[in-house]
Amino acid sequence: MELAYFEEVGFSDVKISVKASSVPLMIAAYRLASETFDHPLHLGVTEAGPPPAGLIKGTAGIATLLAEGIGDTIRYSLTADPVEEARAGRQLLEALGLRERRGLDLIACPSCGRAEIDVIGVARQAQEALESLQLPIQVAVMGCVVNGPGEAREADLGIAAGRHRGHLFIKGQIVRVVPEDDMVAALVEEAEKLVAEGIEARLAAADTGAQAEADADRAALFAAKGPDANHAAQRVDLIRKTVHDGAAPAVGSPPPAGT
Repeated sequence: MELAYFEEVGFSDVKISVKASSVPLMIAAYRLASETFDHPLHLGVTEAGPPPAGLIKGTAGIATLLAEGIGDTIRYSLTADPVEEARAGRQLLEALGLRERRGLDLIACPSCGRAEIDVIGVARQAQEALESLQLPIQVAVMGCVVNGPGEAREADLGIAAGRHRGHLFIKGQIVRVVPEDDMVAALVEEAEKLVAEGIEARLAAADTGAQAEADADRAALFAAKGPDANHAAQRVDLIRKTVHDGAAPAVGSPPPAGT
């Protein structure tokens, strides 16, 4: 009805927002709107609240619709500094491939039984050191050299820990091995060179013995921790036994003694 008033006077520069604070309601409303008229849609979960809950709500609603091809502009409505709203929007668009990455995309593993470093701490240090440089690359911080380079082989650059050393890799290929204390500094140095010189040039400049060193560290770490560093088999047996005995397993229950 209201849109007809604009049409009567020949005004077509209209954008529609049907925000809601309920994520399911917001998604349903925008889906219906996209089927009802052709005007551009401005997406958002309104009054989402402070982070992290507000970020989760906003992302759940906006990303769902964008992935379906619905929406033309977006707004995170956070109880926070407006800069955080803009940063969240940019990162979401980059994550969905709807905007070219202009800054750092840092990925990191959640850590596991093989990790010999504080993955959370190292990732935080790397984020702080690299973010201000505004380098348009994806950087990985991985807890162990056994799986890290392979799991993060699509990253432009990464570092994995093992045997008190950091294993620097580019597109999954080990290029340098550094002392554990120098991991973040080496990551920053290589990131700047990578952006300036390109991937092929940096791969060509790799230390000739780096891969062999990494292979040796990987073998030593695998031998020390075994194939089941997280004691998954014992935990499964514990869950089965607990369920069989009729009691619910406790959250975070340790594996059986001796594992």
